[in-house]
Amino acid sequence: MSVTEAERPFLTIVSGLPRSGTSLMMKMLEAGGLPVLVDGIRTADVDNPRGYYEFEPVKRLKEDVSWVTPACGKAVKMVYLLLLDLPPDVEYLVLFMRRNIDEVLASQAAMLRRLGKSAPLDDARMAALFHDGLAKFDAWVKDRPNFHLLDVSYNALVTDAAPIAVEVDRFLGGGLDVDAMTRVVDPSLYRNRAT
Repeated sequence: MSVTEAERPFLTIVSGLPRSGTSLMMKMLEAGGLPVLVDGIRTADVDNPRGYYEFEPVKRLKEDVSWVTPACGKAVKMVYLLLLDLPPDVEYLVLFMRRNIDEVLASQAAMLRRLGKSAPLDDARMAALFHDGLAKFDAWVKDRPNFHLLDVSYNALVTDAAPIAVEVDRFLGGGLDVDAMTRVVDPSLYRNRAT
């Protein structure tokens, strides 16, 4: 039995660092039957062969929050720093993707190389920035009663998706197709593993 948008009076957010598995989680939610907020502007490529699942208005939250309340009942992907700009009168259930930082950096570096670009900072400085930013976010979100967070390990997800799909479904109120969610996970796309 599927759960309708009206039965989910909150906005589901998939967040985390870039290259942490947010697109994979969006694909899982879509497969599970949760409507996703995407615009299709950024198309699939070798770095995200199943799509990026982005919605451009999230990047303009400081100027325009008009889309947020109508999006309740759906899922949207947002880089974690943008969550600080969300309006306080909406309930948010956040699936926060956690991935080994070395893998995040390796994945970013591989993507930049394919784009012919170089990283703005060396790995050590970038890792320090990521750790500091996540610590500040974790402290901030603890004081926000309208935010509910479920940490999802990308590394565990690509190893054994089924129990995580069940946990995500439970967190979001049930009614998702957890078998379909599990089938989305393709371990062959787990590249840039930490050694």
